Amino acid sequence: MHAARLRTAGQTPKSLPKLKSSVFVGCSGWRYWKWRNSFYARVPQEKWFERYSKRFDTAEINASFYSWPTVANVQAWRRQPGNRKFVYSVKVCDLITHVKRFKGTKTLIRDFGIIADILGERMGCFLFQLPPSYRYTKGRLDAIVSQLDPARRNVVEFRHVSWWNEDVYRAFREAGIIFCSCSGPRLPDELIRTADEVYVRLHGPKRWYRHDYSNSELESWANRIRASGTKRAWVYFNNDNDAYAPKNAAVLRRMLELSLTRLRKDPGPLRVSQTSNAPLGSTPRAQEALGISPRAESVRTNRLDGNTRAKRQLKNSR
Repeated sequence: MHAARLRTAGQTPKSLPKLKSSVFVGCSGWRYWKWRNSFYARVPQEKWFERYSKRFDTAEINASFYSWPTVANVQAWRRQPGNRKFVYSVKVCDLITHVKRFKGTKTLIRDFGIIADILGERMGCFLFQLPPSYRYTKGRLDAIVSQLDPARRNVVEFRHVSWWNEDVYRAFREAGIIFCSCSGPRLPDELIRTADEVYVRLHGPKRWYRHDYSNSELESWANRIRASGTKRAWVYFNNDNDAYAPKNAAVLRRMLELSLTRLRKDPGPLRVSQTSNAPLGSTPRAQEALGISPRAESVRTNRLDGNTRAKRQLKNSR
């Protein structure tokens, strides 16, 4: 990737790919052996992605977290969907987030960013997921903000509660960085918007990767996304055990798509200039169009009651 970036040095930076959809809902990966008897029933393994891409138009790539991808890897991802419209969000390599922990990683981040140029219109977000041991400090916040490439669509996911604070939100808003909202053990159950777009990862509120979200839980998240005024929502389910992820993702996507259909019929009250601080869907008329009562659940909810600390396993770094 470094050599690929050097070959493009001096060229005009590419702008973010233009995406037509305003809602992307999918799963944190698609190659899960435990899905073989349910979501992939009677589907040969070499056809799993084909099956997945017929149901969803986006997925997170996790392989890039464990191993730095080659140009050939990325080109294969680009070709994989064929003629289908499909967008990837790419998890950044743990060399940056877990090994070096944003210490002197600006060049590495620029190198990794070439993935977006190769994927082109198939590129969604770069997901920087930090470990639970990475606690908030002003120095760490400055290191993150100063090293991320503003030419990319950057998302940062924290796993320690100390990062849920106004100093972080303010810095992210000023830099246009997307704060990843999470549903996970011992993490605030809140939708945080720091940019024009929101990004949500649903791991399971009490147990990592094992929760089957109820319709009421999914509707709660749908309501928050509707009320946030976001230009675009990225939602990924990481509760991969027992194929809960694709099942829950399909339900939430239907909920959000129904909302968009209603909005398109009466878009007037929801239009807000990009420089305005008023969120889309914040007025009573807009809330009515969205199907949200004036007393609907707020975007930010109370923090979850303390849960038993998840065992530290390698899988928890996903």
